[in-house]
Amino acid sequence: MASNSMEMNKIGAAVLVVGIAYLGMGVVADILSHPHKLEKTAIKIEGVAAPTPAPEAAAPAPLPPIAPLLAKADVATGASTAKKLCSACHNFAEGAGAKVGPDLYGVVGRERASAPGFTYSSALQGKPGKWTFADLNEWLHSPKTFAPGTKMGFAGIDDNQTRADVIDYLHTLSPNPEPLPAAK
Repeated sequence: MASNSMEMNKIGAAVLVVGIAYLGMGVVADILSHPHKLEKTAIKIEGVAAPTPAPEAAAPAPLPPIAPLLAKADVATGASTAKKLCSACHNFAEGAGAKVGPDLYGVVGRERASAPGFTYSSALQGKPGKWTFADLNEWLHSPKTFAPGTKMGFAGIDDNQTRADVIDYLHTLSPNPEPLPAAK
């Protein structure tokens, strides 16, 4: 019985050694054959055009003004969307405190990175000022674009009206809600 156990250990060790050697050879091969892109063509062939550089990514289209969207916003839809997308990380009730993210009660008009009981990323701490409707529009569209380096892992809300619905709901979470901006 002991001999059989020893044979299994030898087989296991052999498989482990082969696996480690295989991975090691892959690392060495990557180091030895690391390709690099040439800055210019090595061989010039007459009659063939030089390759054109890849076009730079187009700048994202600016977001539409939030005021007209807020004029058409639906608080109930915003509440439903916020609870679906945000409630895993945020509280919405006064005094509920932070979860994974800060409490969102009173967020509209509040100083950025100021909710008690939450440690904000330096990216958001470096953006002074209060949360305005326009700022929340940009933030909810793409947190990582608004504050590069933010801890918030949320990808954002692409649909303009859905974002406005959520912002309209958030603005109601206050004993003295900020007035909605006038639609022009």
